[in-house]
Amino acid sequence: MSGHNKWSTIKRKKAVEDNKRGAIFTKLIKEITLAARDGGGDIEGNARLRAAVASAKKANMPADNVERAIKKGTGELPGVVYEEVTYGGYGAGGAAILVDVVTDNKNRATSEIRHIFSRYGRELGDVSSVAWMFDKKGLIEVDGTKHKFDDVLEAAIDAGAEDVIDGGEVISIYTAPEDLYKVKKILDEKKMDTTSANLTKKAQSLVTLTESDASVMMRLMDALEENDDVQNVYSNFDVPDDIAEKLSK
Repeated sequence: MSGHNKWSTIKRKKAVEDNKRGAIFTKLIKEITLAARDGGGDIEGNARLRAAVASAKKANMPADNVERAIKKGTGELPGVVYEEVTYGGYGAGGAAILVDVVTDNKNRATSEIRHIFSRYGRELGDVSSVAWMFDKKGLIEVDGTKHKFDDVLEAAIDAGAEDVIDGGEVISIYTAPEDLYKVKKILDEKKMDTTSANLTKKAQSLVTLTESDASVMMRLMDALEENDDVQNVYSNFDVPDDIAEKLSK
């Protein structure tokens, strides 16, 4: 169960009030465009695109927006040329941070990410010094209010999952990246209510933070996620449940 922290849970609770639809759509369109560019426009044959389109549907993005983003990626429609960049650094308490960026201006993005780190007394570092702490994984989330953990655990392990973590309202299932949709399909067939299925980066181990350090980390990670070019932010910090609950409010 290493590498699972409270960040996703805290972020999920905050998202109910904080997320702005326009910003979400912008990030999703970028991801769909890149997925189509790199793997083609066939949703069934492109796992990354399939995940991006599923996320767009969950966010109630109009089908026309999805179709246009795919066509821009495949070159059927003109569009902005995006570049993918990953940045790394350390936050409060020595917690590692990885930032996935999709941008049409790398110099601007680098300057903005560096500025965000500096606002919280941190410095952008060498991504290689941080990236080794995270493994690429598939992540499926199941509604924990509708299913018992033991039932999900048994079904997921039988389907080929690597790890299953009880998060209360959400049960997290980790897979090898290439097994993500195989496992999801089996869970769907067993009538498990999967709420999301995406590729992610899972920390190999965790750093437990004090409340003050965790508060700084949350503000830093919120600031990163609010940047239009940032697609995903990962960290290896953990906090006790009572602190996580307080920070999620």
